[in-house]
Parts: sequence; structure tokens; C-alpha cells
Amino acid sequence: MSTPVSGRGAGLPAALRRLVPPTPLSRRLALQSVLFSTGDGAFNTGSAVFLTQVVGLSAAKVGLAITIAGVAEFLLAYPAGRVVDRFGPKRMWALSNLGRVACFVALPFVGSFTEYVVVAVAFAAFESAATAARNAYVLDVLPTKERVETQAYMYSSLNVGFTLGAIIGGVALAFDSLTVIRWTPVFTAVLLLANAYWITRLPDAPHDLRVASGEARVRPEGPGPMRHPGWILTSFFLGTLWTNQVLLNIVIPLWLVEATDAPHVLLAWLFGTNTVLCIFLPAYTARGVRTLRDGMRAIWISSAFFVVSCLITMVTHSTVGLVTVLLVWIGHVTVTGAEVAVSAAGWSFQAELMDPRRRGEYQGVKEIFGALGGRWAPALYTFLALEWGAEGWLVIGGIIVLATVGMGPSVRMAHSFARRTWTHEHEEAAA
Repeated sequence: MSTPVSGRGAGLPAALRRLVPPTPLSRRLALQSVLFSTGDGAFNTGSAVFLTQVVGLSAAKVGLAITIAGVAEFLLAYPAGRVVDRFGPKRMWALSNLGRVACFVALPFVGSFTEYVVVAVAFAAFESAATAARNAYVLDVLPTKERVETQAYMYSSLNVGFTLGAIIGGVALAFDSLTVIRWTPVFTAVLLLANAYWITRLPDAPHDLRVASGEARVRPEGPGPMRHPGWILTSFFLGTLWTNQVLLNIVIPLWLVEATDAPHVLLAWLFGTNTVLCIFLPAYTARGVRTLRDGMRAIWISSAFFVVSCLITMVTHSTVGLVTVLLVWIGHVTVTGAEVAVSAAGWSFQAELMDPRRRGEYQGVKEIFGALGGRWAPALYTFLALEWGAEGWLVIGGIIVLATVGMGPSVRMAHSFARRTWTHEHEEAAA
């Protein structure tokens, strides 16, 4: 039952009241999201200046270090998920955040490429554990009917926090002082420390209780997610569908600069619009997404938005003036629609297709095959759009359509596997 209006934005108009999480637990999880993303956003805003001017790395070395950290995170995703199941999602969520705190505290003292790689790889390990633990905890602690909606509010809250963090990072950059930039990671560490404490104040999830009782020390019977072909394929195709972020953050901005006459200042408006929409839309777009059928409907909606964005953006090579500005902006808005729709779909698939006894392990497999489904996109999409032009945009849209078509049988296969492998009683025991 939702809390009364008096506990959910009393005095606000109905449309704004909808943006306030409906239950005490969902509000606590939303606040956690704001704490985390504010700290993360504050550092990321000035990270390029920090790494090149404070640490003294070249742009090439920054790219290499980030690639090494990305490979480490990829390799650690599955074992991190296993650790989460073994020791409990809430405990591992809090501990991994403390690990991230230590990494940020160490950053001001980093002075070489090797030292930064060590910190970045350590951060990747904690990031893998934190991602698996957070997602496993949220699915485990919430009633089935609240899972998708609460994750939508958490997604909105993350964007609120990233916006606040960007403002704080911008203020730090405005001082034009390398000393200020050097110690910005400590500000992030303080917020993440508060975040870790806040996590410990959350209620234990059922899996945490099973760990405390010793039940979770026994590995569940039956095949795990690495022997679940439907889940592997669903994760892979979701990774492809999430390449809307590549369009959003890389391809459309590069296209604007290289292939249109739109003013470069439009980029600020594009990203600003995306941030605002990702704050306000998820609470609305996630409504009605509960079942696998709902999730597949959202996948097709996301695909439609993505393809429309490709079609609109590709014609801006031949337009001029305000027409170009308007069309590029609409193209960016429609790919934001693809983002929020696929988010809701992904949450519904996680809620329905993951073995409740192995959620950490399933999260690890999702991260691995999601990366395989989309990590190739920055290079390929950029080449297709900027080198092939209109034909390239059509190929990009075609890739998304193929991934969408592949999702249907993959989800059905995953659901069939779930019904054969674990029972409804397992879900009730975990809820």
C-alpha cells in the first residue's frame, strides 16, 4: 500500500507529487542514489583536468588507463557477483563503497601512470561488486509489484545527483586552481562515506538474512546463469539496445560538430535536455511495466525511438540554420526516449528472469554479456555515421531492429528456463 499523500509531497500539484517516491523504503533508496551520484558527478566533471594537469598524464595514457580499468571491470564482474551471493548484497554494497572511498582518498597522492592504473583497477573491482550488490539488493528487498517503479525513481535520483555533482565540479573548475582540483576527490570520498553509512541503515534483504543464518553458504542446486542461454542472449541484446548512450553522448555530438552547420553551443542544450527528461520521465514511463510482455512492449517502443532518431539526425547533413538546430534537438530527444524505455524493460527482465537465490551471480553475467553486446559501438557507430553518412545511419538503425527482433525469442527462452529450473516457491522464499 502506498503511503498517504501527507508523506509523499503533500501540498505539491498531482503531476509533481508523482515524482516523489511512494514508499518510505523507495525514498531512502532514492536518497542513496542522490548521495552516490552527487559525489561521482563532482569528480567526473573535472576528471580530465585532474588526470592531465594534476597527475600529469597525456591524453593517450588517460585513454589507455581507462581501457585497462574497463577490461578489469569486465573480467571481475562474474566473480564479484558470486561474492555478493556468498556474503549478502547489503554487506557487499556497503563494503564496496568503502573501497571506492579509499580509492578517491588515494587519488590526490597519485603521481604517475602506474600509480593511477593501480588505483583505477582497484576501483574497477569495487565498482563490479557495488553494481552487482546494489542491483541484487534492490530486487531482493522490494515486493515484486514495487521493483520496476522504485528503480525508476532511483534512476531519476541518479540524474538529480549527477546534475548537482556537475554544478559542484563546475564551481571547482571555476576557481582555476590545480590545488582545488587536486582535492576534489576527497569531497567525493566524503559523500561516498556518507553513502556507505546510509546503506548500512537500510533494512536487511531476505538474502542477507539467509547469509546470517548460514543458509546462503550452501551453493544452490541447479544450473547457474552461465548455463542459462536465454539470460545470456537477453543480456547481450540489451547491451546492444543500450548503445543509445553511444548515440546520445558520442555520435550525435560528433555529427553536430563535423557534419552540420548547427552552433556548437547547442551541445549544452542537448545534454541539458537529456538530463531534465531523465529526471522527470522514468516515473511515468515505468508505470505499467511489470511483466515480461510489458517489458517487450517497452523494448519495441525504445527501438522505434532509436530508429526515428537515426532518420531525423541523418537528414541534418543537408539542412541549414534553425531547421538543423531543431532537427538535431529532436533527434537527441527521441534517443532519450529510447533510453528511458529500455531502462524500464531491463528492470522488468531482471525482476522476472533472475534466480532469486543467485541474483549477484546473474548480475555479473548480465554485465559481461551486456558489455559484449555494446562495447564495440563507439568505434563502429562513429565510423558508420561520419564516413558512410545516410547509409551509415540506416545501418545503425538496422542493428537496433535486429537486436529488438532477437529479444523476443531470447526472453521466451529465458522464461522457459526459469520455469524449468526454479519454482515459484523459491521466489516466495526470497521475497
